[in-house]
Amino acid sequence: MPVNRRDESFRVRTSAAALARDREHPVHRANGDEQRLASSAYAMSFTKGLEHCSDTGLLSNPLDFVAFRRAVDEGFIDPFTDHVQPAPGKERAWEAPTAGVTFDLEGPDAQAVTMEPAPPLGSKELAYEMAEVYELALLRDLDLAQFQDGGTNADLDAALERLNDVDYEVDGRDGRRRIHVDGQITAQNAFRGSSPGVDRGPYLSQFLLVGNELPDRKGIDHGYIQYGALTIDQRVPVAAPKDYMTGFSDWLEVQDGANTRDDETLFLGDEPRRFISCPRDLATYVHDDALYEAYLNACLILLSMRTPFDPSFDQLSGMGARHSAGGSVDRAAGGFALYGGPHILTLVTEVATRALKAVRFQKFNNHIRLRPEALAGRIDRVDEICAKYPAGGALFQELSDSITDTVSAVRARNQPDGGSALLPMAFQEGSPMHPAYGAGHATVAGACVTILKAFFDTDAVFVRRGTGKGKDKVELFDRLRSGDDAVHYVSAQHGSCLQRNAGGEFLTLEGELNKLAANISIGRNMAGVHYFSDYYDSVRMGEQIAIQMLEEQALAYTTDPFVLSVPTFDGPVVRIGAR
Repeated sequence: MPVNRRDESFRVRTSAAALARDREHPVHRANGDEQRLASSAYAMSFTKGLEHCSDTGLLSNPLDFVAFRRAVDEGFIDPFTDHVQPAPGKERAWEAPTAGVTFDLEGPDAQAVTMEPAPPLGSKELAYEMAEVYELALLRDLDLAQFQDGGTNADLDAALERLNDVDYEVDGRDGRRRIHVDGQITAQNAFRGSSPGVDRGPYLSQFLLVGNELPDRKGIDHGYIQYGALTIDQRVPVAAPKDYMTGFSDWLEVQDGANTRDDETLFLGDEPRRFISCPRDLATYVHDDALYEAYLNACLILLSMRTPFDPSFDQLSGMGARHSAGGSVDRAAGGFALYGGPHILTLVTEVATRALKAVRFQKFNNHIRLRPEALAGRIDRVDEICAKYPAGGALFQELSDSITDTVSAVRARNQPDGGSALLPMAFQEGSPMHPAYGAGHATVAGACVTILKAFFDTDAVFVRRGTGKGKDKVELFDRLRSGDDAVHYVSAQHGSCLQRNAGGEFLTLEGELNKLAANISIGRNMAGVHYFSDYYDSVRMGEQIAIQMLEEQALAYTTDPFVLSVPTFDGPVVRIGAR
């Protein structure tokens, strides 16, 4: 009996809806700082765009936050204009505060995934990650080549010594896991993230540097990615080596929502673009990126290299030969629209909007966490806060005392502005107009990278291989063959070119994708707008969004069995299949 296509299509859709419905929906929990600090003018909550006092830097009228919180909970956009009292100097709009209450027709509901409570005020973990953000600001113009074994920079050594003196268990017993050596953060693993492979080789993922083979250029060290008939340049504009918001009046203006960005002074107009060479360059990349662009670029690079797909479904992509007793033959039909280039290029971007809606719910409706720039303001004005709000002020004093060496280093850096403890920012306008936790960039990173890890063979390694045409060699991600050499690229000569380094350990595709997610996420920390926990929990929530979206999609492929093997950010493999 022929299949009734209309009924079968309905069955698939309802099966996907039932799958989403039957998953356990989590309870969303915050760390309690909003309630605990309510009597201290909501000092640990996101208040940017409301009016702040010129003495403490806290809210002038705490009821302004109550109205803001009520507008968030109501879920309509106009109350933010009609019922919330902004600061007189507010020019910037709050960004998508109602996105988390909308619905989607594919993937998990925005409220069906969650994040652990953020580190609260008074915890060792918060003190440590605030120290990290401060130290990254002090290292913002250091060559990234120093961020690995063999580096010889005194400023980095001093920063690591200060961090290693902070009372925090880095192996996860008291907080989120960091890669370390015998409990010590080193130049090779500092500021790198927490997933397999991120601590191997150079700091930057290869996907932020290399291009792909183009007809008019040899090799991949030119840094151009083919995008149809166009090309994408991996070089970034060069930002002026200057920090912002280190004076209290400038800081206060930004907290009140002023738009202080000026590209004429932010960038060095007479400097050519360059490959990412220092934390400030990475901050520049994540200042204006399209959120998913790094992963779209990685996908284009991998497709051009003909990187093998997951072995369990390479027959669907058309890349796998058909094996039989008589030998193997190339398949006469394959991918393109199904598990080929257009399929994955679409999916690696499509998942981003699901990630953004889910993280907006966490940001506004659940955690409403203040940004590092604001927490630094609490440290800077701790005496004034203690005088006006003794209970809350004591907690901020404890935080400052626990990272006193780092705060002293920041004050020395800010000496031209009176020696404040304010966080030197890479962005003139400071952080975006939404709370810190979770991070939009990191949630999108987790979702998009998970799609790439699902499609491609993550055991592939970055190799330099002879082509069989004289002495020509190519670099690509592929399954290891006899005669292959390990290779990687780094930015050289102040970013004017890429340098090929051969030998050493092979970089795996899994590791470089994990590193890409960490680079983009922690690049925001380098700018001063996020904490480590924002990265850590957000990439894992993004991973869950992508996995659940793929599980639902698997129900739609009823003719060919397949299995996707997805190595997670914590190591174990999740298998998704249609059987």
